[in-house]
Amino acid sequence: MGEIKDKSLLENKEFLQELMVRMMTVNKFEEQAFWLFGQGLVHGTMHLSIGEEATGVGTTAALTKEDYMLATHRGHGQALGKGVDLNSMMAEILARATGTNHGKGGSMHICDFDNGILGANGIVGANGPIACGAALTIKMKKIPNRVCAAFFGDGASNEGAILESMNLAAAWDLPVMFILTNNTYGMSTPLDRVVKNKDLKQRAAAFGFKAYECDGNDVLAVYETVKEAREYVVAGNGPVLVVEHTYRTSGHSKSDGNLYRTKEEIKYWADRNPIIRFRQFLTENNIFTNEEIDAMQAGADKAIADAIEYAKAQPQPEVADLEADVYAE
Repeated sequence: MGEIKDKSLLENKEFLQELMVRMMTVNKFEEQAFWLFGQGLVHGTMHLSIGEEATGVGTTAALTKEDYMLATHRGHGQALGKGVDLNSMMAEILARATGTNHGKGGSMHICDFDNGILGANGIVGANGPIACGAALTIKMKKIPNRVCAAFFGDGASNEGAILESMNLAAAWDLPVMFILTNNTYGMSTPLDRVVKNKDLKQRAAAFGFKAYECDGNDVLAVYETVKEAREYVVAGNGPVLVVEHTYRTSGHSKSDGNLYRTKEEIKYWADRNPIIRFRQFLTENNIFTNEEIDAMQAGADKAIADAIEYAKAQPQPEVADLEADVYAE
């Protein structure tokens, strides 16, 4: 864990516990969702973010409930961090009528307007243009103290939609936070195979706006970096880019055989995942004992188990409701 700028965070045990429990919940949610997929209870595909828990949780902890957010196809942690109801999200994963999208969206399309989540997106890089539209709404309506945060990965950073969106946001001084989660792989392709310059924060310089960078496996570093970046944006300074360096120990999707990387590489990062690192930080600084942290894990495990039972008991969507909530055709 890096140096903490705001030392008062060390005294806020409630907040630190919330960060830990949220990361544990995200991790357990994904492990169990993958298990449910193996049981044939989840339809379609699924993309996990195991190993990246600090990016979703740390970033969303620095946002307000009213801030707009766009998640990626690997967005379970981003959505849970922003406040989506756990039971409703599990019901959506199992395609039940009481899910966040009434069972029609599934793993890659979670949205929750009540918490500012404008949707996850299965199209790589598609969050950028939508974020510009949401941010333009903020600007034209003169809505104070609100931003739109758009998550995307290192693979998407090379997509034309993202680059065009960064240019548009800069030209129009839009309150967009481009959140780049650099997990070093675009599907199975390592970053150094597709870019000459791996310093991704320099992308912002081409468009004339500010960039921030942090250790994406350090949840407090993520939180403090995004908090500072958000304050800069709401002050009217236009868009920012935040690069969060992390690593996914899970495969790209449920069908990923991990043939493009070694077991040793995966283990190296698994031993340094955000939850392990934060546990060490909390115990070494005598903030929580191992027993207290174990109790947090037990609580997260129970919450996920309860959510699964809730979701299994919910009704299937009705065919008659197929066209409900469709806004365009």
